[in-house]
Amino acid sequence: MKTSGLLARAATGMAGGVLLLGVAGAALAAEVGTDDVDVSVAIEEQEPVGALTMSVAADATTLTEVESGEEDVRRFDGTLPTVTVTDDREEVPTDTYWYVVGQASDFVNEEGGIIPAEHLGWAPAILTEGEGEVTPGDQVDTVLDEGPNNVGLVGEELLALNLSAADARPTGTWDANAALFLKTPSGIEGGNYTSKITLTLWEESF
Repeated sequence: MKTSGLLARAATGMAGGVLLLGVAGAALAAEVGTDDVDVSVAIEEQEPVGALTMSVAADATTLTEVESGEEDVRRFDGTLPTVTVTDDREEVPTDTYWYVVGQASDFVNEEGGIIPAEHLGWAPAILTEGEGEVTPGDQVDTVLDEGPNNVGLVGEELLALNLSAADARPTGTWDANAALFLKTPSGIEGGNYTSKITLTLWEESF
């Protein structure tokens, strides 16, 4: 006797019976009650891969008096601490660019004497060798100088500019600084004067 064929036919018959029973029972079904199950999941925020950042080598610098070469003018020179911009992002939008600007506050001494920020100028320089990915800002002269750019660091002035963040990305890191020069009238009140240069890194889209 071939039991395998018998079992196969029996299984088929049972399935058909269940199907008929289901169809018949559907007409008699009535909803008894419902309940809900809340489903939740905690998805942690992914950290961005890399970032565009700026750091400054020191938080202070000192200006020292030098020969001004100008009658009735005193000059004090120094150097802005090295500013480093790093871009280690894996993906950089092709339509973005970044730049660094600086703005100085007035010089003030303990006795309340003030030297306006327009007396402080700078000459930016890029220290990282490259193929022009990053360019320095123009020299900004003091109010005691002649020329169209003798405004001092009263407003935000350009230290460094990158015209395409995507094109410059392979370099990754750039260093810049600036020669600082303060010019005052020869009769300036003596004292220990302090000012603050605020450096800001901006990124924008075309």
